[in-house]
Amino acid sequence: MNEATGEARDAEAVSRFVEHFAAQLVEAGMPRMPARVFSALLASDAGVLTSAELGERLRISPAAVSGAVRYLAQVRLVSREREPGSRRERYRVHSDQWFEALTNREALIRRWEDSLREGVESLGADTPAGRRLAETLAFFEFVERDVAEMMERWRVYREQTLGR
Repeated sequence: MNEATGEARDAEAVSRFVEHFAAQLVEAGMPRMPARVFSALLASDAGVLTSAELGERLRISPAAVSGAVRYLAQVRLVSREREPGSRRERYRVHSDQWFEALTNREALIRRWEDSLREGVESLGADTPAGRRLAETLAFFEFVERDVAEMMERWRVYREQTLGR
């Protein structure tokens, strides 16, 4: 059932999408269970599901849901919230999850840059290892600069095309 319109929805087609997209995320390096949970949340019209709903849709245990959600919350792809009037938690995927995930990666990249600078200094810039670290540092500095510019372009594009 389409949550937004009440129309019938092909549950098998939705399940195939969830599993296919999850497989793509796994290929990109995301653990399997978080990839499935994230895909299921993306495929839900409300973008919000409880642990029981996720378990039922994906045919997985509450422990598997819990572990997957913990991972997804750590990488800021989902957030936890209390169901109004209940002690049950529900999990939400936001429309700007990719933006948030990339933005949060910037802080990680800056920490890597700091460590690489220290490594270049410790190993010596004129050694093979020092040169390798210096090139890695230059790569991350380049990526960080371009990601910041790209994210600003995304904000403008999103506003113009989606009105958000």
